[in-house]
Amino acid sequence: MASKWISYNKLAWTEEWLADPAEYKDEVLVYLNLIKSISKTPPSTLLHFGCGAGGHDTFFKKHFKVTGVDLSKGMLKIARTRHPDIQYIEGDMKTIRLNRKFDVVVIPDSIDYMTTEDELIKAIANAAFHLNVSGVLLVAAKTEEIFKNNNFAYSAEKEGISITLLENNHISTFNPNTYEATLIYLIRKQGRLSIYTENHLLGLFSESTWERIFKESGLIIRRTKLKDAYKNYLLNNGEYPVTILIGKKEKDC
Repeated sequence: MASKWISYNKLAWTEEWLADPAEYKDEVLVYLNLIKSISKTPPSTLLHFGCGAGGHDTFFKKHFKVTGVDLSKGMLKIARTRHPDIQYIEGDMKTIRLNRKFDVVVIPDSIDYMTTEDELIKAIANAAFHLNVSGVLLVAAKTEEIFKNNNFAYSAEKEGISITLLENNHISTFNPNTYEATLIYLIRKQGRLSIYTENHLLGLFSESTWERIFKESGLIIRRTKLKDAYKNYLLNNGEYPVTILIGKKEKDC
């Protein structure tokens, strides 16, 4: 089923305006160093679940043969234009089956869309299924113990168009293991203002849940922190703690 979020379809074009490519570079460098530190042999193939518009892939493809998977047609259209040398496939990370295995699977930006433990189990198990033995799974996750409410602001202006995006992250007290990301877009074209709002319900799980699911999927897990994530966009000295989970596949299941 294709994603129907306006953020990733009708408004997907704003991602190119609001996201700084240099930040992807620094983030991917952290991931590369972690992947190489636990790989027995130099990895050469990478499967990117939740690839979005291909921002990370600008730098991943310098080191791997990349394949991308995403649910959003709008984001995939941008990714294919950016990277005609990469195969991008529309699909759900929980269920898609490709007829090949990879040295690395990464989910750096979209695992939060697993809003139940069952969905999370399916996504991690499917990622592990697509790994070669001794392959590496890397996930950028939020964990229940340290995640906090926060606010972001992004802006860009060019070609007579002005964009401001405000994002509020709020831990839901009424829906366990979730938080809400509410997005407000202010887009001015030739002096005319359009306002779009969207509320995303996202998953938020404990460290012990993550560890158990990795183990059940046959992965030996390590944890570390991604420092200064989105620091240029956080408001009021906010914090956006991201935990990098790295799993190594012991054997084929």
